[in-house]
Amino acid sequence: MKSKYGHRVSVKRQKSNRIYLPREANACATVVIPALNEAKRIREVVAYALADPATAEVIVVDDSSIDNTAILAQQAGAQVLTSSMLGKGASMRDGAAAAAHDLVVYLDGDLRNLRPGIVTSLCLPLLNESADFVKARFGRGGGRVTELTAKPMLKVFFPELAYLSQPLGGIIAARKCLLQTLSFEDGYGVDAGLLLDAHLAGAHLAEVDIGSLEHDSQPLQDLSLMANEVSRVIFNRAKLAGRLHVEQVIAMYESQRQVAASIDYVLTLRKGRRSLVLLDMDGTITPSRFALELARNTGNETALMQLLDTPHDDAITRSERIAELFRFVHKQQFEQVARTMEIRPGVIEFVKQARRAGFMVGIVSDSYFVAADIIRRRIFADFALAHTLTFEGSVCNGQLQINPAFLPDESDAVTSICKSNVLRCFLTDKTLPPVELIWAVGDNLNDLEMLRLADNAFVIDPKLPKLLEEPGITLITEFNDLVELLVYEASESMES
Repeated sequence: MKSKYGHRVSVKRQKSNRIYLPREANACATVVIPALNEAKRIREVVAYALADPATAEVIVVDDSSIDNTAILAQQAGAQVLTSSMLGKGASMRDGAAAAAHDLVVYLDGDLRNLRPGIVTSLCLPLLNESADFVKARFGRGGGRVTELTAKPMLKVFFPELAYLSQPLGGIIAARKCLLQTLSFEDGYGVDAGLLLDAHLAGAHLAEVDIGSLEHDSQPLQDLSLMANEVSRVIFNRAKLAGRLHVEQVIAMYESQRQVAASIDYVLTLRKGRRSLVLLDMDGTITPSRFALELARNTGNETALMQLLDTPHDDAITRSERIAELFRFVHKQQFEQVARTMEIRPGVIEFVKQARRAGFMVGIVSDSYFVAADIIRRRIFADFALAHTLTFEGSVCNGQLQINPAFLPDESDAVTSICKSNVLRCFLTDKTLPPVELIWAVGDNLNDLEMLRLADNAFVIDPKLPKLLEEPGITLITEFNDLVELLVYEASESMES
């Protein structure tokens, strides 16, 4: 295969010695574990790798640890090497060079609670000749650097790789002959660099689901350095591939802004909280509707009212037509309207009290994220989930993107776009501990399904009598009613 950098990459398939998994005596891979001060878990990770039938040997490349990482790894049955220089990239390169087998699988040294057979799963696409480079997919989404830096940048500069769930994950399988042609970055950008180099060299990529994954989280200062390193590597590869242009950089920042509206990113913010408050925006937090206020501000009120009076349109069609009204409106106008809209009395105090009581508080809105996120910050909530408008050069192009969190599961042929689907995302989140208590507050029919699913449901200034006819939905006259309820439940909990 020929690289886009101009060199050729030779990937031997070894057809005469093909091995199919699973079967007895099928050890075919070298497992490489770069490790720095991983004494806490390295023994378990080595034992896990050796228990997999696809593992022929385990090499732990010690990055000059000051704890007992090397000793414990050797006692667990691994071959231990000392890295040629500090940095994960050098350790990965040294491990590949020392591998005795053509298939190399990389694992991290701090992993725990892995399902059995991951080494086998990663090797299968290589053995079946459907891939030369395999990335592990785990969990619902990636960490903060993955969601806010790597994915938006890949979406703009390498859109053909946007499908990858974990572009920065260090659990990788590849052919040794391919790895020896790639560049191993010294810092946090090594995994992104290997992925992009393999792709640009023409290697066939695959992604394998390995279930849930647990490992130690990075300190905040390390995340900042990681984001910088990942950005540098992707910019560098985009430049080498002739894909780095000013317009793309602007688009990248817009894509990064939109990531904050994704359910995958929001779920990373939960951080063990078991209780959740979901607030509708238009008519609930704010007495008026954002689209109406923006239409008045931009001279589109008459056109908006005509669109609102089209009962035969489905929700998505109506939303898309309304979005087209705001084509050519500058983002500053969206933001200015959101900054000046009236907030109901008591909302801010309720949000603060709820967060103090351990609730995660978020806005769930059929409106636009550019507005919902400003309202979120005005009331001090944790997150906002809404639909996104696309801006080109800070000017709205009229294109609306429905937030996937509002869409039903693929197996659900009945439910349409609905806020209740956002609630289900939290209930099905596999991150422990699970969500156990949900409060929801709304005002209109489009909030009804969300209110029905919530443990405690409330309406304020209801727009239809049907909301009051629903069992389990409580009418409140102001948000101070909810503040009093929080205080009461907190006192009851203390007494019990």
